[in-house]
Amino acid sequence: MARLDSAGALSSDHVRLTAETVGVAERTVWRWVSARRAEADPVQRDRFRIDDRLRVRLAYWRGNAAALHRELVAEAAGGGPPAPDLRTVQRAIRRDLAPGEVAGLREGEQARRRFDVFLKRPPSFRNAVWEADHVEAAVQVDIEGRLVKPWVTWFVDAAHDVILGVAVTAQVPSRESILAALRAAISRRDPYGPAGGLPAMVRVDRGKDFLSRTVAEAMGAFAVAVDDLPAYTPHLKGSVETLNGAVDRMLFAGLPRYMHRQTEASGGLVDPDQPALTFAAFVAEVLAWVRWWNREHVIEELGSRTPLAAWLADPTPIDEVDEDRLWMFTLEDDRRRRKITSKGIGFGRGRYYVAEWMVGRVGAAVRLRYMPHHDHEVEVFDADSGAHLGRAELADQASEATKTAVRRTRARKAARLRSDLSKAERARRTRYAASTTPVPAQRLDAMTAAEASRERVEEQDVDLARWSRPDLIALPPPAPGWVLPIRPDNNPRRSGGNRKPS
Repeated sequence: MARLDSAGALSSDHVRLTAETVGVAERTVWRWVSARRAEADPVQRDRFRIDDRLRVRLAYWRGNAAALHRELVAEAAGGGPPAPDLRTVQRAIRRDLAPGEVAGLREGEQARRRFDVFLKRPPSFRNAVWEADHVEAAVQVDIEGRLVKPWVTWFVDAAHDVILGVAVTAQVPSRESILAALRAAISRRDPYGPAGGLPAMVRVDRGKDFLSRTVAEAMGAFAVAVDDLPAYTPHLKGSVETLNGAVDRMLFAGLPRYMHRQTEASGGLVDPDQPALTFAAFVAEVLAWVRWWNREHVIEELGSRTPLAAWLADPTPIDEVDEDRLWMFTLEDDRRRRKITSKGIGFGRGRYYVAEWMVGRVGAAVRLRYMPHHDHEVEVFDADSGAHLGRAELADQASEATKTAVRRTRARKAARLRSDLSKAERARRTRYAASTTPVPAQRLDAMTAAEASRERVEEQDVDLARWSRPDLIALPPPAPGWVLPIRPDNNPRRSGGNRKPS
């Protein structure tokens, strides 16, 4: 337009076309032309802006624009600069702060990340990268009469989203669950496979169990690199994080005692007494869902194919592993040399492991490998050659009934301790009166003088009994008129001393 105006060829049609294209009125375009003719830039009005100080104050008020406006009004009343109106503050927040910044000032870093843009990884091939993670099932499962939330550990192929190995545990997962899932992921023999083999790399986050020596040795034995991602960066292993969300929506949400089901008006869960699945039934549900995900679930990003079909169609060669080597390297090794004795092989806390093949091998040096937490049996290897000698089982194992009784005793002691601690906390609890004016808090722990005296005497008696030493000073002999108890072995009725001969 400036060129046309300089040449004297600018017409109303040009102005009308520009106004329609830019989306402004024709008068606005003519005003621009007039400013250009006067060689003057458009006047920039000074407006209210959110500077660094106001960002901090906005964060102080959890992103509340109205609270920030009240603070500015209070500053103006105290002699500060004039305060803008509330709508001006809200417009300034929309102009000067991105939606992600506003969300971060309100709720924190996790909320800010929802507005971030993440790069998509380039296409890859099968077994190039696996991703591993744990997910806590939002479902209560019945395990020996207790309601617990189990955990699922799995390995996923990042290129085709196929689930390679899965392990379910009734408690927080550890090295055992990772090794079990890793063994299932690598093996292609039934009941695992057909997807599997060795990956070139495994992505994990900074989980202590994933970075344990056992897992590092198991993966290092097969020359598998471990990519240790920074903590709290789920977007860097998006395949397994997407799977974690999918299993919650597609499986857990449809199971009994789902923790995020609808709530009543009071906030309580709908049907709180519904029966829970057993652990075996829950594991069956998870494995059935994994088969469905791999073999029946069609994903559009995979060319409208199932994950397993996409994985099998990939022409990349598969690096197979001998099943015996896989089994051996996914066991933990404590690196200690031990000897077979006449009692067997000692392995911590006076425990001995025995087997028939040990006969005639007393004095032989061995090393043990075992699955973590499976302390009922170990695998024994020759300390020098590394040859597998056989399996040994724990000697003098307690019966199942005895172990059940021990577990019940432990549970009873734990419940009693919780009760004692709860009563102690209630006794320590202090209540204060409600206040409508800024006055010091007033205790509501009124008691009578008799109650206070009785509680102090009881505590004093307990304290004296705790420190008493009855064996320090011998007791004096009893008075002559006292009736002494008869010892059971001197009781004539029990010994039959008063019986008359027949």
